[in-house]
Amino acid sequence: MTLKPWKVLESTRLQGPVRIDRCELPNGLILDATVLDYRDWVTVLALTRRQEAVLIRQYRHGAGRVIEELPGGTMDVEDASPLETARRELREETGYTSENFIQIGCVSPNPANQTNRIYSFLALDAEPAAAQDLDEGEEIEVLLKPFEELVRMARDGDLLQSMQVSAVFFALSHLKRIQA
Repeated sequence: MTLKPWKVLESTRLQGPVRIDRCELPNGLILDATVLDYRDWVTVLALTRRQEAVLIRQYRHGAGRVIEELPGGTMDVEDASPLETARRELREETGYTSENFIQIGCVSPNPANQTNRIYSFLALDAEPAAAQDLDEGEEIEVLLKPFEELVRMARDGDLLQSMQVSAVFFALSHLKRIQA
């Protein structure tokens, strides 16, 4: 069997990033597929010289609670690259910066219905450089945790965002702390 992409017959924008594609499958079946057109995202796993991960705590409405997570966010239209977004998000959310950013992975949050990708970066030798520069409506606390504690959080489900867990995996692989 040779798998083939679906043929899009019509696209209708509903609201914001949501659209409905009327599709014809290779077997002739017609169905409507919901698609979310989000901009690409970045996640930054920043490590200080003491191997402490720079984390943030903030309220996440979808989860209905305050959670600890890695800094990151959506690529702005004016961002030239995912790397530029990673530098900006780390600085804005935490006040930290690094001269050594490494792209360690790229995944799709949900290829079933989302068009975006999430880029994972490792920022080595991160250090505080400025005050936070938060968006309106953002309340973010910055905290440092030993990298091994972050790995435990990912393993035990305390790092709730699945794409951030993948960033931890990418970092472990890059740092050769696991077999590739």
